[in-house]
Amino acid sequence: MRLDALLALLRQKDTADGVAALIAEGDGLRRAIDAFHLEAIRFRMFKFDRMLHSAADLPSNAIELFGQVRADLEAAGFHTRSH
Repeated sequence: MRLDALLALLRQKDTADGVAALIAEGDGLRRAIDAFHLEAIRFRMFKFDRMLHSAADLPSNAIELFGQVRADLEAAGFHTRSH
């Protein structure tokens, strides 16, 4: 899954820049997806998206990969947005 690729990419960064919290949130998103917990998926997607866009010095393709994760989940029938 692309989420695993995104998390692997983030794990290559220095965790001192807040990336560790982003990785932890991504791991929580992975657990929510594995459990098919729709409310948790929406919540984790929202939180991960906010953290990702506010993090500094991330790999250039991290946001693009997250967009692909969102598209994959929505194509599989998961609602990733509250609206």
